[in-house]
Amino acid sequence: MRAVQVITPTGPRDVEVRDVPEPTAGAGQVLVEVHSVGISFPDLLLSKGEYQLKPEPPFTLGVDFAGVVVSTGSTDGARRFEPGQRVCGVGGWGGAAELVVSQADFTFALPDATSYDEGAALPMNYLTADFALAERAGLRTGETVLVHGAAGGVGTASIQVARGMGARVIAVVSTEEKAAVARAAGADDAVLLDGFKDAVLALTDGVGVDVVVDVVGGDAFTDSLRALAPQGRLLVVGFAAGAGIPQVKVNRLLLNNVDVRGVGWGAYAMARPGYMQEQWARLLPMLESGVVKPPVGATYPLEDFGRALIDMEERRTLGKSVVRVRG
Repeated sequence: MRAVQVITPTGPRDVEVRDVPEPTAGAGQVLVEVHSVGISFPDLLLSKGEYQLKPEPPFTLGVDFAGVVVSTGSTDGARRFEPGQRVCGVGGWGGAAELVVSQADFTFALPDATSYDEGAALPMNYLTADFALAERAGLRTGETVLVHGAAGGVGTASIQVARGMGARVIAVVSTEEKAAVARAAGADDAVLLDGFKDAVLALTDGVGVDVVVDVVGGDAFTDSLRALAPQGRLLVVGFAAGAGIPQVKVNRLLLNNVDVRGVGWGAYAMARPGYMQEQWARLLPMLESGVVKPPVGATYPLEDFGRALIDMEERRTLGKSVVRVRG
């Protein structure tokens, strides 16, 4: 079968599509015929050898995927899936192939109305958003959430999950084109990054926001703290800006009774059997109501997986990019 592999961790330009042996499902696993693969930031880091997980090359990329169940291994968890069932799933790597073996606990039944492309855009981003907002922020109905990088995959997921939880959402973006994407995803308001603090304070009558979802980091971090209302929470989700790790002056936290909270979904969720299934159960009503509908951006053939990663690295992507393995 074909698979997108890292032979040497020298970046996305060097990933290759190669023929590799077909896998088989073991105990507690599901064998899936992959139709679509989501492009994610961990894929980019894995291609460079810069991710916290460091598989031995050669290895197959692909964190998010969607497709059809081929077979299941033993155990009740795997047997809840049936051959022919439409599913999506998530793992550390390995999904960018014609067939993937997925842990049953990290595999989810897709609603009929959700496409394979949308399914491949769901797991990592939306489960991260759920963990950030529900588990780490303790978001309450009626609160206001500011989302940085709001036109990207995690950004649009955070907009929709926050809306599904009853929050008002203000999107922060770098261009008017991205503002349109954020509004289409469900943001109540969208402001440009340049001068966002003052714009956000104006939108909130000087009070500020209850939660900041920061997937960007960089120079905006201090102004994000200043944009928090008393007892506000700033969630550190990632550092897409690549401008270094921001530093926190803790006196700011004391003066305004605000928090900075880390969001490390993968390490938390993968160590807790059943937790991702609980998250998926929370997301399903949002999917069925339409408040969660992943904005799929550019689509690529399998051979252009490296190009998709480059486009992500150069910040040309809107929504979630998807690679189509079949169809």
